[in-house]
Amino acid sequence: MDSYDDTATSAASSFHSWLSLLGVGLLFLFNLWMIIDAVRKREWIWAGIMFIFPGISTVWYFFYMFRGSTATSGFELPGAQNRRRIKELQAQIHHLDKAHHHSQLGDVYFQQGKLDKAEACYRAALERDAEDLDTRAHYGQCLLRLNRPAEAKPLLQGVLRENPKHEYNYTAMAYAETLGALGETDDALKSWQYVVANNSYPRAKVQLAELYLAKSQPDLARAELQTVLAEDPHAPAFQRRRDRVWVSRAKGLMRKLPPSSQ
Repeated sequence: MDSYDDTATSAASSFHSWLSLLGVGLLFLFNLWMIIDAVRKREWIWAGIMFIFPGISTVWYFFYMFRGSTATSGFELPGAQNRRRIKELQAQIHHLDKAHHHSQLGDVYFQQGKLDKAEACYRAALERDAEDLDTRAHYGQCLLRLNRPAEAKPLLQGVLRENPKHEYNYTAMAYAETLGALGETDDALKSWQYVVANNSYPRAKVQLAELYLAKSQPDLARAELQTVLAEDPHAPAFQRRRDRVWVSRAKGLMRKLPPSSQ
């Protein structure tokens, strides 16, 4: 009997040890997962705190940063939110056929990179309301991405005549890119200078620097690129993710610049 009890006690002890090891392993993996997420988001302070003080700091990060950043959508497969929104808009178009529904559907397709579908939606929206600024601006940007800058120019130009700062100068940036695509470099330069004078977008600064380089003005280019690289480490994580392609482009251009003349 004693032998049976000893065996049972030993088995229970082994089981508890196994559970403890499993729990430690799961906690380790959870902590590692959160650290990796923090590193991907460039939240270096959070990553350091969780590495040095695992446990409560990791739980805090999970609820404050990780879960908070996805609370609006919850866990869902990639593209699920877009598919749901497309169905909603298609139903609204079927029943109401309003211009803004067509335009919003075009925006979803544009974000997905389905430019042909986006163009069709924007056209449908303009047939129902030819004066809407957002639709005209987004349609112009769509045409630019479809490599049809000659068609994009009058749309974007018309929007900027009515509202020069439309959508926080994103329309002005699209117009500057359109002028560049058409080879109108002097007008493109003026447009980029206007955007940079009113905003700190890396997208604008880098493309202005490229024009300065094309006009053999490396010192002016260097000033814009240095600003981009100096501001990047202090930008919020979401902004750094959005602008990383331009920051990378700025680094590449800096390596190609001749020595400063000053």
